[in-house]
Amino acid sequence: MSNIAWSPDERIAAYSILSNAGFTGLEIAPGLFFHAADDPFVPIDSVASAALDEAADAGLRLVSMQSLLFGVSGAGLFGDTDARTAFEKGMIRAIELAGRFGIPNLVFGSPGQRRVPEGMTMDQALKEAAEVFQKLGDAALRADTAIAIEANPTAYGTNFLNTLDQAADFVMQVNHPAVVLILDFGAMHINSTFHMLIEHIPGIIPYLNHVHVSEPSLAPAPEHSSVITPVLQTLRAQGYNKAISIEMKCPVNGLAEVKGAVGRLAKAVKDMDSRNV
Repeated sequence: MSNIAWSPDERIAAYSILSNAGFTGLEIAPGLFFHAADDPFVPIDSVASAALDEAADAGLRLVSMQSLLFGVSGAGLFGDTDARTAFEKGMIRAIELAGRFGIPNLVFGSPGQRRVPEGMTMDQALKEAAEVFQKLGDAALRADTAIAIEANPTAYGTNFLNTLDQAADFVMQVNHPAVVLILDFGAMHINSTFHMLIEHIPGIIPYLNHVHVSEPSLAPAPEHSSVITPVLQTLRAQGYNKAISIEMKCPVNGLAEVKGAVGRLAKAVKDMDSRNV
């Protein structure tokens, strides 16, 4: 589960909820996980060790990182030289943090930093972005991590890679082993394509590195366990064996809703297991 679902002062209680439900992975936003650091992307060893030990004590290992450009001002994938430089430096900063702590997946969402400007054709945007991500992919490969490209619907404020198909096509265009794909359920719901997801899975499996169980606007997820059980079943049948992570924002009712979401995903997995017996 992603730690964006609770505040730093709720972390120990949240970890206990995850542990009790049999969860073994934690997805982090560095600003929340290394909240005690002056710079959460370059935490000193004592701060880093304390945060990692708390997670490890609950049986949780770091499986993914998001909010990659947190605190970076003026960054833009499509912009002037300064904006592009800030973007690339911010991404390298995140890659280095992932390499330092063995985090195998980096979620590239950042809708505000990837909007194609007026006057630039989509073909040109795809070409420029592919060149950037080939370089970033080299850095990720050296750090033993991967950058997962996320489809962000137009509702999230971007006009670039809005659908799963577009994100998958881009990953194939970049053609780099460390530039991969993330499947986000919430984006599929917003794009009204979730009902078609199962038939898409075989085609994206070779590129898929992470899955977000999410709902529109990062509401508590999953809303219903029965809806996602067939998707989880299909992922397993296709050989997917990497992380499946709840992504939701801090809910109105706090950790009670976190516990509810965790329980619903755990039930979906249990139902999947019972069907496979």
